[in-house]
Amino acid sequence: MNARTRTARIRTARIRTALAAALILGITAGSPAPAALAAPDTARHAPGAGATGAPDARALRAALAGLPDADSTAALVRVGGTDGAWRGSAGVHDLASGAPADPHARFRAGSVTKVFTAAVVLQLAAEHRVDLARTVRSYLPDLVPAAYGRVTVRQLLNHTSGIPAADLPGTTPEERYAHRFDVHDPREMAASALAEEPEFAPGEQQHYLNINYTLLGLLTEKVTGRSYADEVGRRVLRPLGLRDTYFPGADPRISGPHNHGYQAFDLPGGGTELRDVTVWNATESWAAGDLISSTADLERFVQALFRGRVVPRPQLAEMFTLPAGSVRQYGSGDPAAYSAGLSVITLGGRQVWGKTGSRWGYTTAIGATRDLSRTLVYSVNATDAKGDGMNPRALSLMVAAFGEPSA
Repeated sequence: MNARTRTARIRTARIRTALAAALILGITAGSPAPAALAAPDTARHAPGAGATGAPDARALRAALAGLPDADSTAALVRVGGTDGAWRGSAGVHDLASGAPADPHARFRAGSVTKVFTAAVVLQLAAEHRVDLARTVRSYLPDLVPAAYGRVTVRQLLNHTSGIPAADLPGTTPEERYAHRFDVHDPREMAASALAEEPEFAPGEQQHYLNINYTLLGLLTEKVTGRSYADEVGRRVLRPLGLRDTYFPGADPRISGPHNHGYQAFDLPGGGTELRDVTVWNATESWAAGDLISSTADLERFVQALFRGRVVPRPQLAEMFTLPAGSVRQYGSGDPAAYSAGLSVITLGGRQVWGKTGSRWGYTTAIGATRDLSRTLVYSVNATDAKGDGMNPRALSLMVAAFGEPSA
């Protein structure tokens, strides 16, 4: 290995480690895919945007080149903000037809759902209907046992509750695939988690788990008397005109235009095969990850959120506040990385706040600087969206949009 190759590999490893730690993209390589077929990208700059601050169109085009490949079958990207805007799409609508990916497609947004959930809870806090310092048990006394009686609403929001994961069937992709049409009840999932011993005392560590936001969804329903989906629709989706964003409930399909998602599965004799996993029930994620949306809708949402149009600014501060410096991540000992709905990383010398998410066949991210000089939304049809590590295409898009992480 020559010095240049070694340096390049060290740089790539450093980028992957830094981004994965802060953003949890969860994608690895899949099986071989057909030759690349990329749709043309489009680019534009906002009036008055300076050339030095504008998105790097060349880097963004390079990040989309060569799709589909072993890791991803399609990608949709929107870069925006006061510095300028860029739009791009590449890959295929589906592997059977080889038709170009639909740039306006809907997709599963995964844990980006948590930002919507957090926004609704913080709205309720602004209305004095929820007290973030109050215990969750005081709102859900018939569900939360005494063992978790000290856990507060704020600790659910920033994943410092100590509540373990819900008991769900299957651990491998094959086992999960066999259960892809199962319908899960959120109260039953919460009860299964709350029946276990705490992982740690509330507030002492941070463990990013869906169960925290499952409980926030149940709390929202208890406080408002409406379903979680109806409350998010009433408070966020309809006011912002997010017409491509909805909650599928028990319907395993994606309604409206969408590109197909695929997952790589190991074959008994060796090698892998790609299976279409577009149709998959998402009730196990519910308020933590079942949202379906589009890049245009998510861009509109993140811009409105950061401007204080979704959550009043006193409560919005919760989204940009990490737990106290002594709080470490459970298992790794790394510093706490999650606030109420968001996480943060420094890229290109700037703090970027956002959220990633993955469902089978799809990985998504929203990210922005606090001043909205740069925003990013992408959806990548990853072939191992629930695997360990980080999807190379998603990595390239993040770095192309914001720059490399600080050393």
